[in-house]
Amino acid sequence: MEDKRLTLVKKLRTKHPEDLKMVIGFDGFIDEIIHVVDKRMDSEQFSRIETITQLAKRIEKASGLSTNIELVPVQKKIGGNGPIMCNALAKHDASIHYVGALGVPTIDDVFRSMADNVKLVSIATAGHTDALEFNDGKILLGKMTSLNDVNYDNLIDKVGKDELVEMLEHTDLFATVNWSMLPYMTELWKKLLSHIVPLLPKKTKKPILFVDLADPEKREKEEIQEALGLLKLFKSHFFVVLGLNKKEAYDVADELDLFDHESLKNMQVSLEDLNEALQKHVEVDALVIHPVDRSCVYVNDQFYEELGPYVSKPKLTTGAGDNFNAGFVLGLMLGLEPNEALLTGMGTSGYYVRNAESPKFDELIDFIEEWANGLL
Repeated sequence: MEDKRLTLVKKLRTKHPEDLKMVIGFDGFIDEIIHVVDKRMDSEQFSRIETITQLAKRIEKASGLSTNIELVPVQKKIGGNGPIMCNALAKHDASIHYVGALGVPTIDDVFRSMADNVKLVSIATAGHTDALEFNDGKILLGKMTSLNDVNYDNLIDKVGKDELVEMLEHTDLFATVNWSMLPYMTELWKKLLSHIVPLLPKKTKKPILFVDLADPEKREKEEIQEALGLLKLFKSHFFVVLGLNKKEAYDVADELDLFDHESLKNMQVSLEDLNEALQKHVEVDALVIHPVDRSCVYVNDQFYEELGPYVSKPKLTTGAGDNFNAGFVLGLMLGLEPNEALLTGMGTSGYYVRNAESPKFDELIDFIEEWANGLL
């Protein structure tokens, strides 16, 4: 019997992702990579504080006094779940609208590096993350007040109601991600349901609505329950998919009281039981969970699970989940079986963590083939 990954490779070679249309939103971050100065030799040369522990000791010494800590910006890059997911999907030459917090009144230069096949529409100033890098980890200092402007009124003001209806009427994917960091996303969903969705035609093959909560731990239980309760209302016009990483899945199940707290806290509930319980409670069409070494989805009353191409020393892990999401929804849009979409998702993230960039379509196919043949 042929390896399912080789069967997938043959299928993918017959597909045309460049024909797909997508609308993705609504966050946007500028990630600034920063080194912290330990000793400065001259205007150009300095030694770094290399560990978080060393920085903590320096800050502790300043208690009751004061201290100056010099930060040296090293690089600015695109951040946020939406832009990273968008960048991954743009590699397949699809037609994409990205609507989000990219800069006001003009789009910030960092986002202009996004692919030519992505039409950018900004509705707010981007959030900003100062990522202090150390040998033993990162300290991420976020400035997110501007994300309060990601709301329905600004969406309609910048896009236009008729244009938004037109975009969603002809799309294959509508992705709305990073709910946790967008304070008015629940309200935005409510207004889309009341003002926009009723104007859309109902289709036999529904476009996908993909939602990623993005670590909802800091949000209140009632907020999480309210947001999740809205998702099933989109099913009249969309095939609704909720994506969670392993931690998020156990946390959300705890907030929904699906299993006892201690079992969830210690991750003693099996992935299959967790996946099924979440999907049936939230009532979305599909619920996908992606731990580091595998992924699973519960859809059409069936559980699917596949192991991934795990690598012990990745070049880059930030954005791996967004790349999995991109690959998974790509598989669904191309009409693949659920387990094949899981493999396409893990193929995308597997390539990304090894190469520090997302794969083009032919690179994705070649990667899955090498994975099947044990060449990774």
